[in-house]
Amino acid sequence: MSAMNEPDELGRFGNFGGRFVPEALMPACLELEDAFRSAWSDPDFTAQYRQLLSEFAGRPTPITHCERLSEELGVELYLKREDLAHTGSHKINNVMGQALLTRRMGKKRMIAETGAGQHGVASATAAAKLGLECTVFMGEVDIHRQELNVFRMELLGARVVPVTSGSRTLKDAVNEAMREWVSCVGDTHYCIGSVMGPHPFPWMVREFQSVIGTEASTQFADRGLLVPDYVVACVGGGSNAAGLFSGFANTSARLIGVEAAGGSAIGSGSPGVLHGMRSMLIQDDVGQIEEAHSISAGLDYPGIGPEHSHLAEIGRAQYFAASDDEVLDALQRLSRREGIIPALESAHALAWVFREAAVSIAPGSTVLVNLSGRGDKDVAQVREILRTQP
Repeated sequence: MSAMNEPDELGRFGNFGGRFVPEALMPACLELEDAFRSAWSDPDFTAQYRQLLSEFAGRPTPITHCERLSEELGVELYLKREDLAHTGSHKINNVMGQALLTRRMGKKRMIAETGAGQHGVASATAAAKLGLECTVFMGEVDIHRQELNVFRMELLGARVVPVTSGSRTLKDAVNEAMREWVSCVGDTHYCIGSVMGPHPFPWMVREFQSVIGTEASTQFADRGLLVPDYVVACVGGGSNAAGLFSGFANTSARLIGVEAAGGSAIGSGSPGVLHGMRSMLIQDDVGQIEEAHSISAGLDYPGIGPEHSHLAEIGRAQYFAASDDEVLDALQRLSRREGIIPALESAHALAWVFREAAVSIAPGSTVLVNLSGRGDKDVAQVREILRTQP
């Protein structure tokens, strides 16, 4: 079965996706789809995009073989090092594309939502590079636990707007950004940070992030290696996973997404509509969205991108959950064994590998994990948590 194709004419991946937006936003979504299709087929646009990724964002990122952990686990563990991209995560891949698209559409301002702060930092960075205004919406809870990233955004010239409604986390930041977009679509582009939202965002963001999977598949072949047995990534909205999966979706690799145990939309959710898309959501029996919980601000979201819901439904990808305690252990274990401090989000993918290497992964298997971000932003939070543990 061919997987990860373009969505249908309604913007759906099977039973998921679509465009569920107020009438005031429909023209903006249609304009964006037309602009992206035109740009993505324009050799000048794609050449400029790839040049920026190479000369500004630091691509390609390498693959690292974790020798000590491989010996401990009995599997061959490799990391795709998105933590080494400019701004410290995979987010720059998507944002540079959307920033170029903003300028191509003749708009002067970007707005963005952020949870862990990495998308906000990447948006502020791209705006500064291309001479655009930037406003970032961020929940009060996340502002407190990601103070360093807030300062980085402000240093780069962005305005950070605290969101005080609801759970004051990522879901509510998206709500506020969408409200803002309705009022200023004429001169403003909403730079969504993941494979979520109304069509064309889930497809467009996946295409901008597909550079991860394209690079990784080539890098494996250049090493003389076969296709990995497992391709693993953390999933909130799921852009880093979609980007990596796209390079292996039509191979024999098992695709594994790892959600936060307190925000497992595939594991404990049901189909519903949120933020302009139909996908798997954490909700009650009457469709009220419930709060997600995660130690990582970037996975603190009660849903998942619609293409991930589709991949789960057709059985092409499997989705599991990791607990906060497993994530903290994985972060420390990679740091001490390999000298790499991962983001809390990325540590979810590692936690699944560490757990399953002793249970379900056959000895000698090759496992590729997307290290979607570095952990600099999380060290103060992790330090405080560890200090309170017995």
